[in-house]
Amino acid sequence: MKSKVVLIKCQSYESEEVSLTVKQGISLLGGVDKFVQKEERILLKPNFLSGKLPEDCVTTHPEVFRAVAQICFEAGVNLIYGDSPGLQKPLRVAEKSGIAAVARELNIPIVDFERGEVQHFSSGHQNKQFTIANGILGSDGFISLPKLKTHNLTRITGAVKNQFGCIPGILKAEFHVKLPTVDDFSKMLVDLNLFLKSRFYIMDAVQAMEGNGPGSGKPYQLNLLMFSDDPVAIDSVACKILNVKPERVLTNLYGEKFGLGKMCLEDIEILGDDISNFYAPDFEVQRGPELNSNRAWKYRFLKKLISDKPIIDSNKCDRCGFCIDQCPVEPKALYISDGNGDSLPRYNYNLCIRCFCCQEICPIGAISAKLPVIRRIVDLIGR
Repeated sequence: MKSKVVLIKCQSYESEEVSLTVKQGISLLGGVDKFVQKEERILLKPNFLSGKLPEDCVTTHPEVFRAVAQICFEAGVNLIYGDSPGLQKPLRVAEKSGIAAVARELNIPIVDFERGEVQHFSSGHQNKQFTIANGILGSDGFISLPKLKTHNLTRITGAVKNQFGCIPGILKAEFHVKLPTVDDFSKMLVDLNLFLKSRFYIMDAVQAMEGNGPGSGKPYQLNLLMFSDDPVAIDSVACKILNVKPERVLTNLYGEKFGLGKMCLEDIEILGDDISNFYAPDFEVQRGPELNSNRAWKYRFLKKLISDKPIIDSNKCDRCGFCIDQCPVEPKALYISDGNGDSLPRYNYNLCIRCFCCQEICPIGAISAKLPVIRRIVDLIGR
């Protein structure tokens, strides 16, 4: 059977418009009763990357959260919510993003995403165990509310990658050390999704993030909410909209290969508004071919030549040190040369694994990705 992806136009975050759009989208997907049962304890899982305002386009918008919560309440569901940011406390990010205020208004408690327990997953294709946040483990199921954004490692972050926030705090950074290639990192994300199995996904793309995502890019008015119970299908349709070949987002490629979902558009039924209404060929995202660096020795040899590398804008950097704290390798790939915190952080690119944890966590967008000349040439040839 074909996977279903629903596309519904939503031109603003005005509460009534978002509510009507969410109701229409879930109805076309089969109705909320298809996915949840009365009295179940269901967790709403937004994207809480870092503490930014809704208009910064970093986190799931609070009106999307509100609309989904109201529909779940109508179905008699008991709701909780949570996510795990990279460094900050979940409640702090929830407050800044506006979701905490909505949650208090609707009496939805935030649950523990700072601690977790090891869970074994014998069916994993690459990863056989994960440490999962207590908040997820204490629920009967969850609904994933991703934000459509660019990402310097995986090209886009959407439905599949949103579940990475189910791993508590700093433990996420360890995966970048263990799995330094985008191939292995993407396989891990697919295994994580196979283990967790969200009930369904509603992707906030009213405003998507282009450019230096997932934390420092620019809002792009896409006017779209997307709905599916197949995370690979929803991400693949998003790729089609953004003029990215779906197979170049490796969570799609391995997601189909490992049985998580459908990547090929002929295997996906698109409902709601016509996909042509949302095409965004000018959306700023990496579209070039992925040079295969799956084997560790190839990765080490080629990374200086072909991999993006993080760079710091000296005019923006305020020397907060978050990038150093977030760097997952030991010894750190970033350092302060004078030792007193006044100098600009510097990179030791021989230690840098190009995980972009530093860029992702930078609160003021001072870190971006620089594409090597040889990679630019290859990208142009491969388009």
